[in-house]
Amino acid sequence: MSAQTLAIIYAALAALPMAMHIALSLGAPLGRFTVGGRFPGRLPGAWRGLALVQAALLLAMGCAVLDRGGVLSIGLPDAAFWLALALTLLTALANGITPSRPERMLWGPVTFAMSVAAIGVATGGFAP
Repeated sequence: MSAQTLAIIYAALAALPMAMHIALSLGAPLGRFTVGGRFPGRLPGAWRGLALVQAALLLAMGCAVLDRGGVLSIGLPDAAFWLALALTLLTALANGITPSRPERMLWGPVTFAMSVAAIGVATGGFAP
């Protein structure tokens, strides 16, 4: 699979938690799917602001991976991709061990797949 295809897969997968974080910031009662399920319904005000920051971070990470994969040509420094990869791996780990079962079951596989795709972009793709 080419680095371009993997970058597109990464960005498509990143759009899923990004959409949830936007919904959380608007008051959707999805708190059980984030921050370890600390707030099972709507997030408190300050946490809703942080959800919007998380959505922006996911957008930036997607752009960094798309740039590295050759889908976009926005000239981001290599460090942006490596930071996105590191954050993706850390997020996958966190989602794998979160005390919130709904968060673990939903975002664990998504962030694991994002990690695989980002590693594929880092290595120039996977052989068929």
